Amino acid sequence: MKEGKEEEKKEFKKREDAISYEIIGAAIEVHRTLGGPGLLESLYEEALTWELNERGLLVERQVKVPVAYKGHILANPLRIDLLVEKLVIVENKATLNYTPIFEAQTLTYLRLMNLKLGLVINFGEEYVKNGIHRVVNNL
Repeated sequence: MKEGKEEEKKEFKKREDAISYEIIGAAIEVHRTLGGPGLLESLYEEALTWELNERGLLVERQVKVPVAYKGHILANPLRIDLLVEKLVIVENKATLNYTPIFEAQTLTYLRLMNLKLGLVINFGEEYVKNGIHRVVNNL
């Protein structure tokens, strides 16, 4: 029984890794095509969504994440930029002033959604590959 769980975890991780590989490739393509830095985050988000869809991935934009406080669901949910294949969260940024709070925010989303992997992609970098940060929720 334990072996089955371990195999399931390995397969899940392989799938997450494959998805993140596609996301990173798509982000590089978007940055190469649109250029950067200098555009709005929303434009990069729309282009990245299009690119991921072209690669055959299911992408949800601006996904609401409910927040509970003492058993009460708060009226203002959080929103994640992209949820890819219902497994990987993508938070897009377009700033010259990257801070670790972006990774902390993504980790909070992962915990609230009980997911393991997130990527923060800062399109504000001259080379987007320098702006990709992997965030892992150790569950």
